[in-house]
Amino acid sequence: MFTHRRPSETRPAIELLLARARRGGAILRFDPEETSKHGLRPGPGLELDAPVAQDVDLCFALGGDGTMLTALRTYAGTGVPVFGVNFGEIGFLAAVEGSQAEEGFERAFAGAYEVVQMPGIELSADGGCWIAMNDVSIHRQQGMRVADLAYSIGEDEVGRVRCDGLVIATPTGSTGYNLANGGPVMAWGVEGYVVSFIAPHSLTARALVVAPGDALLIHNRSKDEPVEVTADGRPVGGIEPGGKVQTRFRDSQGTLAQLPGTTFYARLREKFGRLAAMP
Repeated sequence: MFTHRRPSETRPAIELLLARARRGGAILRFDPEETSKHGLRPGPGLELDAPVAQDVDLCFALGGDGTMLTALRTYAGTGVPVFGVNFGEIGFLAAVEGSQAEEGFERAFAGAYEVVQMPGIELSADGGCWIAMNDVSIHRQQGMRVADLAYSIGEDEVGRVRCDGLVIATPTGSTGYNLANGGPVMAWGVEGYVVSFIAPHSLTARALVVAPGDALLIHNRSKDEPVEVTADGRPVGGIEPGGKVQTRFRDSQGTLAQLPGTTFYARLREKFGRLAAMP
């Protein structure tokens, strides 16, 4: 179970979920952070202060897309489905809205859902390795000059751009930061990933879709300015002047649960139509 940082919003749904789990003889596991966040006490159907385990049947994520990404990263490569209930703004990855939580839990326990395999981006730098489900972004540091970034595929340097940064996004993440940069939306099921630029100081910087088998190297060509690196919005390090990081497309990392018949295009219309209508 993963929830967002406003427990008062998700607590009623947790009560519904606990009641449904008890009827079905299931156990809900809460790690120490979630146990403390919700002030949970021992009782039937609960396993509290439990370390995150890989041998579970289903993971519930109650929150926004950030909560969903945390759950998908946690269970990356395990095949454990993540069933999302949206308590955030857009909830692009969620199976149901918060107002549909009870119906959603019934479907989840009945196994009345489909699964979609989501790719990830593997980021390698200085001996460390991270998985991002949405995107990897590289930013100039606050108060520093613009970044000078070159990008290469294999031995071939494709381009070099002075910019505030760049974003490397999966198809799942292409509707996030990449879209805000003017990058293309990539439908789920497309293999490959997209590179787009943040405030490029150039008339020729264009988004690039990279083939799934190609590794992308990002070089910091600045003489003096380091840049920051984040994976799904989480800081994971930086690139010193003259340094580089490598990214690769990794298929079938996350397992997303969704209601039968849901399509990427219907989800795109519904979620972004709602965003346009928001005051």
